[in-house]
Amino acid sequence: MIELRPFAKLGGADHGWLKAKHHFSFGSHYDPDNMGHGSLRVWNDDEIAPNTGFPAHPHANMEIITYVREGAITHQDSLGNKGRTEAGDVQVMSAGSGIRHSEYNLEPTKTRIFQIWIEPTSRGGQPTWGAKPFPKSDRSGKLVTIASGIAGDADALPIRADARVLATTLKAGESAEYDASKTRNLYLVPAAGSVEVNGVRVNARDGAAIRDEAKLTITALEDSELVLVDAA
Repeated sequence: MIELRPFAKLGGADHGWLKAKHHFSFGSHYDPDNMGHGSLRVWNDDEIAPNTGFPAHPHANMEIITYVREGAITHQDSLGNKGRTEAGDVQVMSAGSGIRHSEYNLEPTKTRIFQIWIEPTSRGGQPTWGAKPFPKSDRSGKLVTIASGIAGDADALPIRADARVLATTLKAGESAEYDASKTRNLYLVPAAGSVEVNGVRVNARDGAAIRDEAKLTITALEDSELVLVDAA
C-alpha cells in the first residue's frame, strides 16, 4: 500500500527566516490523525534564510537526522561539538537523556534540509552527535544507507533506533530496488526530480507512506535525488 502525500497539501509554517513544510504533525501544525509512520515521528522540509537559524534549544529521547539538500548547516551543542554540514552530507544527533543545540545557516544563500526524527528503541543514555559526507557520485544508481541502528550497516552514521535512512541519485530511466519486510514502515521523499514507486508517481518533495510492500522498485522519471526511511 502506497499513500501519496502531495507537497502542496502538507501543513507548514512561514516564520520569514524559516519556511517549513511538515509531513507529520509538528509544532503549530497539529494533526492527531498524522502523528508519524511507525517509529518515524517527524519529517520536516525546511528552507532557512542566510545568516539565520535555530538558537540553542533542548531535545531528549529522539534520533535526529539532518539531510542537507542545498547550502550548509552549522551545528553547535552543549557537549562542545561543532561542525558544518554541507549539501550531500548528513548529520545525526542522538538526544539521549538530554542535549541543547543550535543550528544556523551561516552561508550567503538559502539552505534547504530534510530533518527527520525517529523514536529510539530505549530512553536515556549519553547524547552524541556526528556528521559524515556521502558524495552523490557514490550513491548514483543505488540506495546507500546513510544512518542506521540495524546490525550490519557498518558504513552508516549510527542511530539508536530500529530504522535505517537511505539515499540515492538516479538518472532519468534508472531504477533502484529495495527489499523490505511487509511489517516495516517505509517513507520516501524525492529531494529533487520525480520517480515512480511500484507504479505510483511521486514528485519532488511529495511524501509516499508505504506499508505491506515486500519490494520497492523506484524508477526515475527524470534525474532525481531521494531519501527513504525504513522504520519499525
